Amino acid sequence: MGIVGYTSRATGKTRVRYEPREEEQEVTDINARVDGCDWTRIVAHLDANGWATIPKLLTASEAATIAGLYDDARRFRSHVVMARHGFGRGEYKYFAYPLPDTVADLRTALYPRLVSVANRWNQSMGIDVRYPDAHADFIKRCHESGQTRPTPLLLQYREGDFNALHQDVYGEQVFPLQVAILLSEPQQDFTGGEFVLTEQRPRMQSRVEVVPFERGDGVVWAVRNRPAQGARGIYRVNMRHGVSRLRSGHRHTLGVIFHDAT
Repeated sequence: MGIVGYTSRATGKTRVRYEPREEEQEVTDINARVDGCDWTRIVAHLDANGWATIPKLLTASEAATIAGLYDDARRFRSHVVMARHGFGRGEYKYFAYPLPDTVADLRTALYPRLVSVANRWNQSMGIDVRYPDAHADFIKRCHESGQTRPTPLLLQYREGDFNALHQDVYGEQVFPLQVAILLSEPQQDFTGGEFVLTEQRPRMQSRVEVVPFERGDGVVWAVRNRPAQGARGIYRVNMRHGVSRLRSGHRHTLGVIFHDAT
């Protein structure tokens, strides 16, 4: 809180009041925005499909501000050109610690809403790992395991770029859900570049989902596996994600991954 002095018109005396600083107000806004999401719908869609959209996580101004960080090398620990590694075409940068306030706030605000899903999924799939309620405690676990490098990232695509299907697994400690937030406006800033997910089901053909979302919207999905109900009980579905080829324009995306990397 900030201390602000003012003079009372009624008494002429100087008084003080407490007002939130701009960065504190931002934290409150992000937390309130996340709390205001329809989590009943989100969780139900996650359970049924392995993914769900989270509308209006960022304003257009916030999205533009984060996208504008891309050229500030001081903000990042690593720069990856996808074509050099066979990942597709395009590029991305991993943020360095300390993370930008909005990115850190999204990470810590979204995690508590997803941790119960993560624990329930692991239990249903017979996976012994359970996750703590607070993101800080999970990050402590990552760091104790040698995973100390931050994983939130900023992705940039231009005409002809794409991201091949993949999974974001960076070490032994893996939180089973992640979030991406679109920072550009479809059909205005770019065309094509759809976010896609595939499910590889046992003894069946893979299923593809194209996820529609707008600037400032998020999508949450399974990093690696999700449980599905079959005739003989629960089985694991293997999931991958990517981005289709951009036909025109310029697209930025914020990736919010909850585990750190080795």
